[in-house]
Amino acid sequence: MANKEIYDLLNIGLTKGEAKVYVALSELGSSTVGPIVKKSGVAYSKVYDILNRLIGKGIVSYIVKNKTKYFQAASPSNLVEYLNKKEKEISIQKESLLKIIPDLEKLQEIKNQQEAEVFLGKKGLKTAYEKLFKIVSKHDEFLFFYIHDEKYGEESNLFYNSIVDISKNIKNRGICNKEYKKSWFAKKSKHLKMKFSDIPIPGNIDIIADKVLIVVWGEIVFSILIQSESLSDSLRNYFNEMWKVAK
Repeated sequence: MANKEIYDLLNIGLTKGEAKVYVALSELGSSTVGPIVKKSGVAYSKVYDILNRLIGKGIVSYIVKNKTKYFQAASPSNLVEYLNKKEKEISIQKESLLKIIPDLEKLQEIKNQQEAEVFLGKKGLKTAYEKLFKIVSKHDEFLFFYIHDEKYGEESNLFYNSIVDISKNIKNRGICNKEYKKSWFAKKSKHLKMKFSDIPIPGNIDIIADKVLIVVWGEIVFSILIQSESLSDSLRNYFNEMWKVAK
């Protein structure tokens, strides 16, 4: 397996599994799944999902011979098209971010009635959610933005599944990216009222009453719980505008 090529593909935004499968296909040519698994070292249980993502990105194709799928890496020039598409998406995300910067800048002007707490790790995040829902009336509505990132998707699914009891009886609405539709947690969470959006989402943000929780999933989970009526109202208004166009 060509480690340099894998590293270069990681730098343009492919996951490690995607990079391994693409390089394996580049070396194999047209191939069924078995040799791809052997060459790439990717688990058989994951290879179809990875291939489908690569097909969606336009850098892998397939044909059917005698009812068997043969996959093939697209021309490396298709990677340029993939980056052009990402560049366009980033541009849209930047425009969305610029719209909420005035609201986020209010974090720099925390007044006496405003508070902010920082939490690290999943235990800290659980504490943040307990505080978020500590004082909730029957009239309060829990709103959330959620971006499903496959890199941390399973970790976040298991976490949110473990705290279902904290919020399951609270009226809610959520806007998520379309990738979340395939998540087992999204499929099983009948208590969550969700829509899915093509428009880039500003981040993993929860809003209820005068509180806002911002969550960053990474090697270490990082979250900020903010008590600010002006910020929660601004983000609530932004959520309601996005809700009108989400599906």
